[in-house]
Amino acid sequence: MAFDKESDFEQAVIKLLSQNGWSSKVLKNYSEQDLLRNWAEILFENNKDIDRLNNCPLTDSEMRQIIEQIETLKTPLKLNGFINGKSVSVVRDNPDDTLHFGKEVSLKIYDRREIAGGDSCYQIVQQPKFPTKSKILNDRRGDLMLLINGMPVIHIELKKSGIPVSQAYHQIEKYSHESIFTGLFSLVQIFVAMTPEETVYFANPGKEGTFNPDYYFHWADFNNEPINEWDKIISTLLSIPMAHQLIGFYTVADDSDGVLKVMRSYQYYAASAISDKVAKTKWDDTNQLGGFVWHTTGSGKTMTSFKSAQLIASSKDADKVVFLMDRIELGTQSLKEYRGFANENEDVQETENTGVLITKLKSSNPADTLIVTSIQKMSNIKEENDGLNEKDIETINQKRIVFIVDEAHRSTFGDMLITIKNTFPKAIFFGFTGTPIHEENQKKKNTTTTVFGNELHRYSIADGIRDKNVLGFDPHKVMTFKDKDVRKAVALEKAKAQNEQEAIEDPKKSKVYYKYMDKTKVPMAGYKDELGGYVKGIEDYLPNSQYRTEEHINAVVKDILENWVTLSHNGKFHAIFATSSIPEAITYYSVIKNASSNLKVTALFDPNIDNNGGAVYKEEGLSQIIKDYKDCYGQNFTIPTFAKMKKDISARLAHKKPYERIEREPDKQIDLLIVVDQMLTGFDSKWINTLYLDKMLEYENIIQAFSRTNRLFGPDKPFGTIKFYRRPHTMEKNIEAAVKLYSGEKPWGLFAQHLPENLKAMNDIFEEISLLFSNAGIDNFEKLPTDITVCRKFAKCLKELNDHLEAAKIQGFKWDVLSYQDNESGEVIDMLFDEQQYLVLVLRYKELASGEGTSGISDDVPYDLVSYITEIDTGVIDSDYMNSRFEKYMKLLQLDGATQESIEQAETELHKTFAMLSQEEQRYADIFLHDIQRGEVQVEVGKTFRDYITEYQSKAKNDQIQKIVTALGVNESMLRNIMSLKLNVNNINEFGRFDELKKTVDKEKAKQYFEALEGKKLIPPKVNIKIDNLLRDFILSDGIDIQLAANKNKETFSYSEEIMNTESMLKVAEKSEYGKK
Repeated sequence: MAFDKESDFEQAVIKLLSQNGWSSKVLKNYSEQDLLRNWAEILFENNKDIDRLNNCPLTDSEMRQIIEQIETLKTPLKLNGFINGKSVSVVRDNPDDTLHFGKEVSLKIYDRREIAGGDSCYQIVQQPKFPTKSKILNDRRGDLMLLINGMPVIHIELKKSGIPVSQAYHQIEKYSHESIFTGLFSLVQIFVAMTPEETVYFANPGKEGTFNPDYYFHWADFNNEPINEWDKIISTLLSIPMAHQLIGFYTVADDSDGVLKVMRSYQYYAASAISDKVAKTKWDDTNQLGGFVWHTTGSGKTMTSFKSAQLIASSKDADKVVFLMDRIELGTQSLKEYRGFANENEDVQETENTGVLITKLKSSNPADTLIVTSIQKMSNIKEENDGLNEKDIETINQKRIVFIVDEAHRSTFGDMLITIKNTFPKAIFFGFTGTPIHEENQKKKNTTTTVFGNELHRYSIADGIRDKNVLGFDPHKVMTFKDKDVRKAVALEKAKAQNEQEAIEDPKKSKVYYKYMDKTKVPMAGYKDELGGYVKGIEDYLPNSQYRTEEHINAVVKDILENWVTLSHNGKFHAIFATSSIPEAITYYSVIKNASSNLKVTALFDPNIDNNGGAVYKEEGLSQIIKDYKDCYGQNFTIPTFAKMKKDISARLAHKKPYERIEREPDKQIDLLIVVDQMLTGFDSKWINTLYLDKMLEYENIIQAFSRTNRLFGPDKPFGTIKFYRRPHTMEKNIEAAVKLYSGEKPWGLFAQHLPENLKAMNDIFEEISLLFSNAGIDNFEKLPTDITVCRKFAKCLKELNDHLEAAKIQGFKWDVLSYQDNESGEVIDMLFDEQQYLVLVLRYKELASGEGTSGISDDVPYDLVSYITEIDTGVIDSDYMNSRFEKYMKLLQLDGATQESIEQAETELHKTFAMLSQEEQRYADIFLHDIQRGEVQVEVGKTFRDYITEYQSKAKNDQIQKIVTALGVNESMLRNIMSLKLNVNNINEFGRFDELKKTVDKEKAKQYFEALEGKKLIPPKVNIKIDNLLRDFILSDGIDIQLAANKNKETFSYSEEIMNTESMLKVAEKSEYGKK
């Protein structure tokens, strides 16, 4: 259903909220004081018993005590703990309460378990009044606020149909910047930006926090299908009990980075599924399978697993919740993350040795409920010297134990998990993984389902890419050997022939030789036949030694180095290079170091030195890598402390402590990390954008390795780039199989379009944009269309074009090359536009953002604009071409015998270049040309066409300003300053600047001006309205021409044609004020 008016939409939302658990008694236009009184009444009703308020209401000063506690906590993170802390204390100063006067009492404020029952109360505030902290700012009005037990916890901003949801969340950002969400309003935990067609929700980052659109979420159903319709959002996300649970259970106060976080829909479904499963568990049963959660890498599994544990612990449905993870992960980031997620009254216990682990498991202390340990330590709990005895086992097995296993695809298919299950037979086990083990890639005849139980919730990599929670991939197979050479070598070997001639002349050898040379009989990559048997391809016959040759190694290194600047964005991003073995990693390290002294490269692999073959080579290589690391970064590590070097490498690549700002210090960065197996799973860094592979991977290992590159960054990183070199055709097949298995039957968007597809898409979109402008009667994109719907379509198209352009640049597109050939099809793709035309389009896009070149007044910007496009530098538009067209035109004007046709053609060519100018510049370019044609200006040698435009523009602006200053006596300096800000109807009076400007007007002088204009006497109120209209129009139009009368009785002024009538301008003013709320 569409809504033309925001007010109608607001009423519809209120009506539906009241049908979904919220009170039908709406609190209209409540101020902070009104809401405090409302909260005081609710607190009294919920705490009137003799042990608390003793039937004596709260006083204003007692409520002030509560507000002071809120103001001390300040941040949404700490206030989340306040809200969920259940109670607040005040010292009673109500003399009627003789029992507690002067004493501290504890008041119940909120119980997250009292959902739609008990003392819980749910209210809607319509158009709440916000006081601003600045004296020069007007008070604001929000759209809707939702109160639980009198506390404002959810704020909703609405926009009518046709307005992008970005305008609603920008409104919220603006309010926060203006310090509106302080005092009582700082309790707001969740923001909701809503239009009839789209809704996003996000956690309050606080006044000093950063609003990040990457964390503005869309709600979805259990199957991850997005829910956009406003009424469905209200009946799901904002309904009671869901909204109550959202505040109480599904917000996470992350202490590690000081940010309040709210869970995405798929995290909610997974956590609640585990919690529900535990609640229904029969603890007398043995070998209990809880199930597993399939959530793709990068989707926040750690937070989901922790929240699952927290829900179980707080529900008292289990006595112990034990996180099991690989010891390597435990040694890096996971323990810190779990501790960061914990509430102040929760402890996450690390078990540094077996004795401590046993003590925590036996303990009945609630602080020992959540335990983090490694799967290795837990499996050895009976074997170590201070391990479990029978009495301990009996004590622990009387407890209800839940095990949550992180990265369940890794360490859980060996003997360790079997040992743990045998030790704790009544415990229930849950697994979290982004790549569950299926029938196709089962390990030891087991799958994730046989080990953990059924799938509880799925959020596949395809879901993550669609929702823009992770990036897609751009995989490239790189041939270090030509296919025909490889095929020929294999065919000769199979035919047992020394050369082609021998193979052909011998009939037996010839039959074998031609079989392997025939692509239809033996493809490059092997495959499975209809019976499931494997049929070898050409690459299967290549020995591994083929990929240890100098030819292969040098070809790989050459490809990496030749494309390094483009792929890394000149060193901005880092890359991982995975090799097949430790000796190969050492060899590649040496070759790359010798080939490029500028590239900062290091290597990471298992440092253990044994007595097997190659130990000396490994030790020498490792020693050299450590020495080079010390020389480069000043860090002193040894082979025994190599694990610490890994942590340092990890921190540099992730830009984590102590390297949070390392991007500003390139000398401290690592460009390329060479690995064998490490860092290919579990390691997260948005600064990794490329993975080089010279090893074979299958199924889960492919998705895990690829996912090192797919963390969100920004427009510079549209996808993760993958380049693979070893058995490239076979690897391509492996990738297809892995994608089919792990995309959850939703393969869309997994792979980025390759260069030919991106170029074709750019051409298609350019043609679409060209049609938009030509249909509007505009040539050469010289101005914006007047139709808002056309401009909106243009904004959408240019963003899409820019997305393809950013991807194409990484894939090899350059503006100085406008013709490309598709290597696979041979098709030639000619670009339909060049850089100049693209920058002209960007210039028009910028005019959408500034309001220049568009007509009509609206209380909302109707375009969903992205800031990074408006920041593209269009100053590089080539003015030389425009000047050359101008010089040609001038020569023909001055040339005796020049035909009128040639002059007009030159003028037309010159006019085509005007598209490179802004709308205002085009106006003065036309005036300048007309002056030339009338002979009123003499062109000076050395002055360019743009010089004249700038000169005319500056002079005209000065003339306009001088005229209005003369007419109104307004402060010239203040007027110039306001005009330099390029304001619009919504922000013209931001910080009260327009009101301050009006105060500088000489009212008597202005009265004389307008009386001369009208030809009659005017009363002061009407003069004030006309002053407002004229100044407002002058600023918003970036200057207009007004004609000063020779004497005050002159009746005709050019401004009489420009000025809007009083009635319409008053409506504009009203709309402007409403826009601010």
